[in-house]
Amino acid sequence: MDVEPRRIGLYGGSFDPVHQAHRALADTAFSQLALDELRWIPAGQPWQKTRRLAPAEHRAAMVGLAISDNPAFVLEKCEVERPGPSYTLDTVTLLQQRERHPARWFLIIGQDQLAGFCTWHGWAELLQRVTLAVAGRAGVPVQAPAELLNTGHGIVALDMPSMAVSSTELRNRFAAGESASSLAPRMVAPAVARYIDRHGLYRIDPPSPQS
Repeated sequence: MDVEPRRIGLYGGSFDPVHQAHRALADTAFSQLALDELRWIPAGQPWQKTRRLAPAEHRAAMVGLAISDNPAFVLEKCEVERPGPSYTLDTVTLLQQRERHPARWFLIIGQDQLAGFCTWHGWAELLQRVTLAVAGRAGVPVQAPAELLNTGHGIVALDMPSMAVSSTELRNRFAAGESASSLAPRMVAPAVARYIDRHGLYRIDPPSPQS
C-alpha cells in the first residue's frame, strides 16, 4: 500500500526577534500549502548577513515560545547547533536524510529572498529538493529572477496579508528603551515580549555619567 507523502514546510530566518508577521506568514503557509508540519529553523550564522545577531540560544528560545500553541509547528535547531556558516542546502539535505517517511518539502521564503535566490550556495541543487513557496508583498505579484525561471521549476505564491512590523523596527524600538511588553500582542507574542524584557535583549545601556 502506497503511503501518501507528508507535506513538510521549512521556514528559516534569523528571527531576531521573531514577531507577529513571522507567525502570520507561517499560519498562511500552513493553511494554503495544506502542510502536515512546519519546521521553524533559526539561523546559526547566516552567511549573507553582516550585522551581529542576538545569541542563537535566545533566538531559538523566542521561536519556541512563539509557536508553542500549535503542535504542528516544530522548532528545528540544527543550524544553531552546527558550527560554521548556515547554508540552506546543507540544512535541507540533513533534514531529508533524517526523514524516515516519504515527504514533499516546501521552502518558505519572502519576495526579497527570492530576488537573491540565485546567489545562494548550491541553489540549483536546492531547487531539486524543495518547492519554493514565496510570500509576496500585499497586492504585488511574486516576481522570480529570470535565471530561476529558466530552470523550469515552478513557484507557489502565498497570498499574504499586509503587516507593518519588522525585526529591524523592533530592535530599534527596544534599543531606544521601549519595552517589548508594550508592543504585545500586536507586534510580538506576549510570551516572546516577556522573554525579551526579562533578558534585556536589544537594549543599549546608556553610558555611565562621568565623575
